[in-house]
Amino acid sequence: MTAQRNRFMTDILSTLFDRSDRLRGKSDGRDIRALCDALLSTEGVISGQALAAAIFDRYRAMSDEEKREFFKYINDDLDIDAQALAKLATAYASDHTPDAFVALSKAAEPERQELLRRLNQPVGATSEIVAMRVDLLRILKSNPELARTDQDFVHLLRSWFNRGFLVLKAINWDTPARILDKIVAYEAVHQIDDLDDLRRRLYPPDRRCFAFFHPAMPDEPLIFVEVALTQEIPGSVTQLLSEGRTPLEAEDAKVAVFYSISNCQKGLSGISFGNQLIKQVVAELSLAFPQLQDFVTLSPIPGLNRWLATQTDDAEHGHVARAILDHRASPQDVHAMAARYLLLAKRDDGMPLDPVARFHLGNGAQIYDIHADADTSANGLKQSSGAMVNYLYDLSQTQRRHEDFALKSVVSAAKPARALSTAKFKETPS
Repeated sequence: MTAQRNRFMTDILSTLFDRSDRLRGKSDGRDIRALCDALLSTEGVISGQALAAAIFDRYRAMSDEEKREFFKYINDDLDIDAQALAKLATAYASDHTPDAFVALSKAAEPERQELLRRLNQPVGATSEIVAMRVDLLRILKSNPELARTDQDFVHLLRSWFNRGFLVLKAINWDTPARILDKIVAYEAVHQIDDLDDLRRRLYPPDRRCFAFFHPAMPDEPLIFVEVALTQEIPGSVTQLLSEGRTPLEAEDAKVAVFYSISNCQKGLSGISFGNQLIKQVVAELSLAFPQLQDFVTLSPIPGLNRWLATQTDDAEHGHVARAILDHRASPQDVHAMAARYLLLAKRDDGMPLDPVARFHLGNGAQIYDIHADADTSANGLKQSSGAMVNYLYDLSQTQRRHEDFALKSVVSAAKPARALSTAKFKETPS
């Protein structure tokens, strides 16, 4: 009872302080630039929460044009003083004292980083800053010079959202509805149609879902992964999500299949959680079900049809590319072209064209097998003509494969996938 009373009093006090800060913020008549200057001054040390609350209040009420001007202000007025930095760097080159180092370090950091740190004081401030970055990313498209400010957002968000602060939670049918609603809304790979569809993904004994949360955003999943426990490595998400399938007892499963990974927060774009999430979920499942033998994905190939559209005039396989795009190709040819795309199609820097391939290969996975007619949804047909791929996570090899990919752009592929990349086509040139 004492613990409950203490928690209750803590919640009451937190709410009162939060309301007080917000009320003081709304009553401050200064414009947002003056408030930012005050927050960075000695006044900000004394009244930081109230000033930060006032800045958020002003910001939420702004139009897009006003937000653009605000970002321009912190981009230009709160930038590094390059000339002062150069002098301090020259001084530090001949004077490695702690005082010289502190002065150099302070000059090398844009003042807007300190502004963001001081903004992150009121209750809910972290969510506000993440939402600010959503606006910044949208405005950045027509104002590329604001990339300097975006780099500072990313720098701070990466430190605030590092692995030490993330909390892994299992999502199931008993999870609060406010979070389940967000799982439905944020699902980015295989749309959840209704509550029955959600139940099929969370309730049966052979289904699992895990998400990362941050203590500052307890009701907002950052990223989540949906897992199917199966007896064999699957080749069709259509069958995996079938309404009429017979659930498997989890203790009888031999394979854990990661069939959907969804990032939830646009404001955290470029801050990767997927690698950490997969590795921790593998560890959790291994402890819970030691009989599991394989950990694989059943992944989309989102860039396949875009690449095929650039290959229609190729002398060797243009006729096959056209057949796939026209949805008249044989499964054999879909396999062969998808394998060529995943193993051989590269960017100028030598990395694979496909973004999902870069993600999993960068995590140390291996291209295992490729499947035609695996995703017959409208989106699956549009992006890859229904093709999907298994990436295999062999924990004894992931570190070596990660290093080979990161350092040498080596695309690791199992024999089935390599064989498909050199297979003959069934379609003949017309």
